[in-house]
Amino acid sequence: MRGEFWRAQVDRRSVLAGLAGVGAFLAVDLGAVAYANDWIRPAARFTRQTVIDGLRGVYGTHLGFRKDHAKGVAVTGYFDSIGNAATLSEAVVFRAGRTPVVGRFSLAGGDPFVADTPGAARGLGLAFDLPSRQQWRTATLNLPVFPDNSAQGFLARAEAGKVVPGTGKPDPDAMAAFLRTHPETAAAMTVIKRHPPTTGFADSTFSGLNTFYAVDTAGVRTPVRWSFVPLQAALPPDKGRDGLFDALVRQIRTTPLQWRLELVVAEESDPHDDATLPWPADRRRVDAGTLTLTTALTESPGNARDVNFDPLVLPDGIEPSADPLLSARSSVYAASYRLRTGEPTSPSAVQVDEVPA
Repeated sequence: MRGEFWRAQVDRRSVLAGLAGVGAFLAVDLGAVAYANDWIRPAARFTRQTVIDGLRGVYGTHLGFRKDHAKGVAVTGYFDSIGNAATLSEAVVFRAGRTPVVGRFSLAGGDPFVADTPGAARGLGLAFDLPSRQQWRTATLNLPVFPDNSAQGFLARAEAGKVVPGTGKPDPDAMAAFLRTHPETAAAMTVIKRHPPTTGFADSTFSGLNTFYAVDTAGVRTPVRWSFVPLQAALPPDKGRDGLFDALVRQIRTTPLQWRLELVVAEESDPHDDATLPWPADRRRVDAGTLTLTTALTESPGNARDVNFDPLVLPDGIEPSADPLLSARSSVYAASYRLRTGEPTSPSAVQVDEVPA
């Protein structure tokens, strides 16, 4: 499957006219409902529905929740740009000033009630509410590279890692067979194992693992990846099924949590269309400013529960690369959004008001 099978056919920004704040975030996602029905060529055998059905087969059906990264907590805050990245991109978010942010911490997987484990991949989705009827959304992970370079590989890995009833563990033979036929994932896993997870959400580096282009006022396009680098340690996980989330909630109650946004600039030899391949550690990093998260909220109507963190919702000054995962993620996210907004909802596993002080 190539990226064109997944590419959207409408301009998402057109639904933003006259809207502001969280309402603007929701407006983009309501637009997704309208165009999610005809994104994949009818003749394509591997579609976004293939992914949705496959994830349900791995994790079960959980109505009203995301089909991946189902367990989460909403957050709010702001981003203070210091203007350094404006030399690379004309995006409003990189001009000196403050931008409101809505976000969501999550764990990978489609079970919204799974027990927190230290090794589970942690996500941070962010939506930046920009002036001039623009937005920037990004979905980041606490990994140095992404394990897969195609939607088919992502789904096949999820299926190979499905827990076997009666054992509580995946079938090691199934994963070994998958890795034999996906050397790109085997190599990525080696890189990931060299970067063990940190204590919690607050001290995790969250990276947008795909390549984008920063575009300046002269039209010069610079390939970049970005990372949110923590500026604090994390509280140790609490005991219980929601230990990572509970520790996050307790910490953000007492002090805002901060991350430095760094844009990593590629050199000519660096890959642009394969998120399994790392860039060398000595690449130039531009300090774009500080993300501050001030409030944690139980997922509910009107907050980040209802935001689709589509990586192709981009402001002027940021453009996608040819990485096929970008259009695949955008399409599957839209389909997941369309489904869950039409399903009955259940309370989130993480109830912020019930977390002890």
